[in-house]
Amino acid sequence: MNTVVGTHDLLLLTLDTLRYDVAVELAAAGRTPHLARLLPEGGWEERHAPASFTYASHLAMLAGFLPTPAAPGPHPRLFAASFPGSVSTAPGTWTFETADLASGLAAEGYHTACVGGTGFFNRRSALGSVLPDLFAESHWEESFGVTDPRSFENQVERAVRISRSVPAERPLFLLLNVAALHQPNWFHRPGATREDGDTRSSHAAALEYVDRHLPPLLAAMAARRPCFAIVCSDHGTAYGEDGHTGHRIGHEVVWTVPYTHAVLPHGYRSEVPESSEEAAA
Repeated sequence: MNTVVGTHDLLLLTLDTLRYDVAVELAAAGRTPHLARLLPEGGWEERHAPASFTYASHLAMLAGFLPTPAAPGPHPRLFAASFPGSVSTAPGTWTFETADLASGLAAEGYHTACVGGTGFFNRRSALGSVLPDLFAESHWEESFGVTDPRSFENQVERAVRISRSVPAERPLFLLLNVAALHQPNWFHRPGATREDGDTRSSHAAALEYVDRHLPPLLAAMAARRPCFAIVCSDHGTAYGEDGHTGHRIGHEVVWTVPYTHAVLPHGYRSEVPESSEEAAA
C-alpha cells in the first residue's frame, strides 16, 4: 500500500449485510458478472468481520481493521493506525498517525468523501454523525437508505458526481456504504410483496441488483487515475438459522463475510459478454 497511497484513488465499497455464502453462490452461478471481474481466480475470499453490526464494523475498518482472513494468522494489514505492538503491521502496510484512515489520507492530500446508506450515516442524531464526520464531504438522504428500492442507483449517481467534482490533480478516497442488501429487501425479488417478507432469496436478488448498477461507479473511480478498490461486507445477517433473524449476534452467518480488493486501471470499464448479462437478468 505504500506504493498505492498517493498514486491511486481509493474506493472502500462496503456491501452492508452481505452474507459470504450468498456472494459465493451467485458468483459461481454467473449472476454477478461485474463483481466477478474484481475477484481473483479463487473467487471471494472468506474472512471474519471485525464486528457484527454496521457502526462497530465501520469504525474498525476505518482504523485499518478490515475483515480478517479466515485462516490462522497473523495477517499483515493493508493500512493501519500507528500504535506500538501491532503484530499485523508489516513493511508493506501503509501507516498513518491519526486515529482513522480518512484523516490519515487527508493528511496525504486526499479529498475524502462518504456516501452513506444505512442509518448510522444519516446525521439524524449524534450517533448518526460519528462516521460521516470523519470525512471532508459526506452525503446521506432518504433515497440512499434501506427502504428505497433504487437506493444503490441513487448512491452511485451521487458518487459519480463527487468524483467528477474533485480537481484532477487531487486523489480521492471514497467510502460508499451500500444499503440495498440490508433488510428490508423483499422488494428486490421479482413478484414479491411486503407480506412475503425478507428472505435469503431476496437478499440474493438485492446483490444482483447492486451488480447491475455497479459499472458507472467503477468507471468514475478509474476515470482520473488508477483506483485501488476494496469490496467487502461489514457483517452478514441471519434469515432463521438456528432461530436467529438479523445481526448483532455471534452467529457464523454474521461473522463470515466476503472480501476482495483489486486495482482498476486508469480508464477501466466494467464490461462483460452479452451472454453473461442475459444470464444475470
